[in-house]
Amino acid sequence: MNLIVAVDKNWAIGKENKLLVSIPQDMKFFRETTIGKVVVMGRKTLESFPGGQPLKQRTNIVLTTDKNYSVKDAIVVHTIDELLEELKKYNDEDIYVIGGESIYRQMLPHCTLAHVTKINHAYEADTYFPNLDEKDEWVVTGVSDEQTYFNLEYEFVRYERMQ
Repeated sequence: MNLIVAVDKNWAIGKENKLLVSIPQDMKFFRETTIGKVVVMGRKTLESFPGGQPLKQRTNIVLTTDKNYSVKDAIVVHTIDELLEELKKYNDEDIYVIGGESIYRQMLPHCTLAHVTKINHAYEADTYFPNLDEKDEWVVTGVSDEQTYFNLEYEFVRYERMQ
């Protein structure tokens, strides 16, 4: 299973249910990587999308504790066990965890590959991703050239969990 995330230099991922910054190349990478795949997210992540609608051309799976929650064109599950059972229907390599913070934390132990866009800037934030650089089992297996968007520097980093 994979995950995909953009983090700042403090591993922050968002503030008030919004991304910290929108970088066109990062959005393009996200879109190209997840199109035709299964995306796993929490309810608040789904609601942060335009119109609160599921992502097109992907299988959207939403984890929420709200038993009455439903959304058109998405599969809704209510527990991690229910989510893991649902995910057995799909090829592990086609599954991408896309947020938010609590979903990343709960699903990280099940992931073996992480696509992390590391932005060289510290933002004011209220949600964070676990720092993979501090976790012995995660190793960097690929780093893009440094990219720039206006005055922001960032790079695409690939982490793999060592068994």
